Amino acid sequence: MSDRNDRYDDADPSADEADETPSITPDALADRLRSGDELTVLDVRDRDEFERWHLEGEGVTAVHIPHMKFIQAEATGGADDLVADLEEPILAVCGRGEASAHAVSLLREAGIDAANLAGGMDAWADLSVARELETDAPATVVQYDRPSSGCLAYAIYSDGEAAVIDPLRAFADRYVDAADDRNATIEYAIDTHVHADHVSGVRALAERTDAEAVVPEGATDRGLAFDATTIGDAAEHSSASPASHARQDGDELRVGDATLTAVATPGHTTESLSYRLDDLLFTGDTLFLEGVGRPDLERGDDGAADAARRLHETVQDRLLEVPDDAIIAPGHYSDAAEPRADGTYTARLETLSDRLAALSMDEAEFVAHATNDLPPRPSNHERIVAVNLGLEDVDGETASELELGPNNCAVAG
Repeated sequence: MSDRNDRYDDADPSADEADETPSITPDALADRLRSGDELTVLDVRDRDEFERWHLEGEGVTAVHIPHMKFIQAEATGGADDLVADLEEPILAVCGRGEASAHAVSLLREAGIDAANLAGGMDAWADLSVARELETDAPATVVQYDRPSSGCLAYAIYSDGEAAVIDPLRAFADRYVDAADDRNATIEYAIDTHVHADHVSGVRALAERTDAEAVVPEGATDRGLAFDATTIGDAAEHSSASPASHARQDGDELRVGDATLTAVATPGHTTESLSYRLDDLLFTGDTLFLEGVGRPDLERGDDGAADAARRLHETVQDRLLEVPDDAIIAPGHYSDAAEPRADGTYTARLETLSDRLAALSMDEAEFVAHATNDLPPRPSNHERIVAVNLGLEDVDGETASELELGPNNCAVAG
């Protein structure tokens, strides 16, 4: 037990005015998790909510003690006994920050160093952090980080125009507001592939602006059921001409003075594309800082080996042909990823080539590596794919429920 309740230096005592419970904001929590600080997270939600999704990270110890136990402890005393084995400081969380605030008030009365997550897990899921990349491209590039899931999206701004790559539906309005702040018009909303871990914001952006929804041509073969521009056709609407006659690989999208060039990178899914912008390569779910894309989400276990062989070909013949100093900008990151000096989750290709054994494996070794001991598939992945293809419509609340939890789209390198 601590003698003083002051180890939460960034706590905001007024964040929960109802009971004056000290709280920390989701932004402050994101900073703590990035720094790897030791932290005990006390989750007071119901067991099924905790098991479905809870705070994780390097240095985090997550413990579940339901709120009902604190209600009982208030009547009988002994709230400190509930956490007797827990290391301080303690961060309490619940759905919206109310039940956890009650638990924190009891703990602090007992002299425990505890604080509340302001807004709870709902606020944590709603956090998006924007960071500008250091790049030589004739554009400003912003990485949008959703710390609760590790999802990354990108906005490219050049000469009053913008494109957003792999937008999340949950943050569609924020991309629009950010473009307005920069006096830019969003010309393209682009998906690198049919996502299985989060609900795409491509259609939402197209509805809110005059942006074209751009998806890989192969999405049509997977059952695309909404009006979108496949990447082969998108070049016809831009001021640039396709760099080749191939539909997909080499097609270009012009954004102000910047040019996005499509690179076919199948394997994670059959239609996966990456996009090249000068020294940047936006790799979607093909290449991450910690590994490569898992090959089993589109066709299940039966098709995973074939997909892994195709992914190996992509790695050897496409990605490793990119200049070593190219900056890889992935679609996700995990707790194992370390940000660059500019704070973004990006890395030079040469760094990844040295770090990731998977990039130097032969085909047989790679296939075995990519198909064995995979983590659980993203929650609700089949339904999320259906939503992203336009085969099912869901409201915003349902969409948020579907995508809660880690993305789990990678095979560790």
